[in-house]
Order: sequence, then C-alpha cells, then structure tokens
Amino acid sequence: MQVHHLNCATLRPRPAHLVHGIGGWWRRGRLVSHCLLIESNAGLVLVDSGLGTRDVQEPHARLGRAYTTLLAPKLDLEETAVAQVRALGFTPADVQHIVITHGDPEQIGGLDDFPRAEVHLAANEYQALHKPTKAERRRYRSCQWNAQTRFQLHAEGGERFEGFEGVRAVAGTDRILLIPLAGHTRGHCGVAVHSRGGWLLHAGGAYFHRAQLDPFQPYIPLGLSILQRYYDKDRVSRVRNQERLRRLRAERGTEISIFCAHDPMDFDMYTKTAAARAATTYQVEDGGRKRSVH
Repeated sequence: MQVHHLNCATLRPRPAHLVHGIGGWWRRGRLVSHCLLIESNAGLVLVDSGLGTRDVQEPHARLGRAYTTLLAPKLDLEETAVAQVRALGFTPADVQHIVITHGDPEQIGGLDDFPRAEVHLAANEYQALHKPTKAERRRYRSCQWNAQTRFQLHAEGGERFEGFEGVRAVAGTDRILLIPLAGHTRGHCGVAVHSRGGWLLHAGGAYFHRAQLDPFQPYIPLGLSILQRYYDKDRVSRVRNQERLRRLRAERGTEISIFCAHDPMDFDMYTKTAAARAATTYQVEDGGRKRSVH
C-alpha cells in the first residue's frame, strides 16, 4: 500500500521557546496534524482528517474561541485533507474509510468533507464524543459530526500486535490495525499500517514530542508538557502506553516507524524522505533499451 503523509492543520501556540525548547519568547511555535492517506485495495483510507473546510471558514463557531486563541490554527484551505486529496488527483468520493485516533478538533474536523466515508473509531471514544463528561466537554466539538456521519465502532477485544492487546483490523484490510492506547482520551488509539517500506505506527496523541520516546533520557519541552497534562483523560494509562511505545522503538525501531500526531520534525522527516525518493530516478533495462523509473 502506498502511504502519503499529510499535514492537515498547522497549530501555532506561543511562545516557541516553551513549545520547542528553543526559539524566541515572542515567536509562535509550530505543531502539525499528521494525517495519512493510504491507497489500498479497499479504496482510499485516511488516518485522521485534520481541520475541515468549515473549520477554516468558521473557526470561532466550529472550534471555539478558547481553541483558536490557545492554539492559533493557520486556517489554510490548502491544508485541509479534501484539498490535498484533490491535489493528488483523487476525488473526495474516493475516500472510502477514515480511521480516527481520537476525537480532538484537529483530528476529526474534516469528517464532513467526506460524507461517503465510513468512520472507524474505538467504541469508548464514540461514547466520549456523544456522552462526554464535564471535563471532556472542553475538548470535543459536536458540530464536527452529524447524524449522517457513518460511524463504524470497534469494541474492546481483539488480537495482539507487538505487545499491545485488543488490536483490530479495520477499513476492510488486515494491513491497517486499530491499537488501543488509552490515556490522552478515553478511547484513544494508534493506527498501524503495513506499507511498502514496512510497518508505520501512527501514535496519535499518545505522546507530543519525539524525544519522549528516547530510551535513555525522555524529554518534553515545558509548554508541551503543560499542554499534554491539560488534555490527559487518564495520565496513568497515558504514561504506561508511552513507556510501551518507548520499548517498542528501542527493540524494533529499525522495523517499525513510530510517529505522533503533532511533532513537526517527525512530519518533515517523512515528507522530505518521500520527496527525495520521488525525485530519484534509476536506469533500468527494458527490452534492450534503458529507461528511467522512480
């Protein structure tokens, strides 16, 4: 399966120094909403949908003033998943499935841009969206889905994958797996994808900064640490799952690529690698003649 890495929302909290550990106090930081577009035999599959068209056009109504003030999203229509799907030569109707890591606004805002898609998520995350506790109401925006949204719920229980329990195949293929990683939200999940280059593991909001998976000296800048704690639904579970991801990277990091939803350097690494690969040509023999291929 071919996988495209998309940034479907740029968030710009300030000051940059607290977000990245470097940079001026007067500068804004940069976070991304790292989404995947997968070309599969079951049609196109999105992993998370970023901010949608209506979020960009009606930010205060859709996202709330607290969200737009704290995270200062860029509000660029060209960053929406639907615009990037079209830029790749597809149509919104080609997206058959959307797999959601969790229900924060920058993960699910694009759902109504793909009304024909089945939306896969953990059953307990669906319950959090529709019957939120008082604490959960501050994060979810019910205007980002509607009665026509085609939710496909996945209950607890399933197979094992690299030490994780309750894993379920989704989107009509055993090459896309929903992996419970509770903590950041009630039903938070990671999504593993078996791509051409091996397994990718999109860890969603299970961690916020790449250095949190360092096996020797885990680290997170102060501002991100505060943001992470603010959004924790279950800190004990989140910390436990972070440790499991840390061990997995230490033991299988050459075989399984792990990244999170918001780290911009992780995202830049994948997109630059893909661009370099696309720009590389090779001379091959074809019926006695040489031709260039990517």
